[in-house]
Amino acid sequence: MWRYLEYDELVSTNDKALELTVSAGGEKMAVTAVKQTGGRGRRGRRWESLEGNLFMSLALPFAADKSTALVLISSLALLQSVKELDNNADVKLKWPNDVLLNERKMSGILLEKGSCGYMVIGIGVNLKASPAGEMIYPTTDLAAAGIRTECRTFKSIYIRCFDRLTELWEQQGMPTLTEEWLRYAKNLGEPIVARLPKTTKSGIFAGIDQSGMLILQTPSGTETIGAGDVFFDDESKRKE
Repeated sequence: MWRYLEYDELVSTNDKALELTVSAGGEKMAVTAVKQTGGRGRRGRRWESLEGNLFMSLALPFAADKSTALVLISSLALLQSVKELDNNADVKLKWPNDVLLNERKMSGILLEKGSCGYMVIGIGVNLKASPAGEMIYPTTDLAAAGIRTECRTFKSIYIRCFDRLTELWEQQGMPTLTEEWLRYAKNLGEPIVARLPKTTKSGIFAGIDQSGMLILQTPSGTETIGAGDVFFDDESKRKE
């Protein structure tokens, strides 16, 4: 069972969830806010928290050395949630944890280590609005795709999908979870560009391994990549 904590306004749902893990006592918590003033994304990027969107953080006891499973579960649960609302939606996964709707980014996920054996997953979903202007990756929202939902409804669907996938992983392990994630991976078997902190690599997206690393087939051989941003075609020319 999950304990739901709903706030009118927070600086960051992740910050609040991290604070709560100090005395959580083993329970699973879902922290949401109607308004978020200081949301953040991967690699220190700012997350623009627009009115009407979902700002949520899940906090649960989870071994940090198995957090790769959480990355796959968190993004796949988002995809399944959208599919539950509209089975015909064009929704794909982009490594490491982006969800694309109609080829555009619709959400963000941030994992952080909490206290007392907890992991915290920050989840921002563009339900009703998406940022305007030049972004590192084009964005969209569910409403723009004709998918109408409210924060509490989407939260309920998401947690149900999250629990189902967690159970799948616990019972069948990483190979089954990885296979399910790859079913929806964009550009699997096709050219991609992986922008790393200090370099950029191009090759064929050959999948992900059991530790969640991206497998890139390059002219010089197969490489595994643990962190970076993936782009398609000429999208790699976009600036941070």
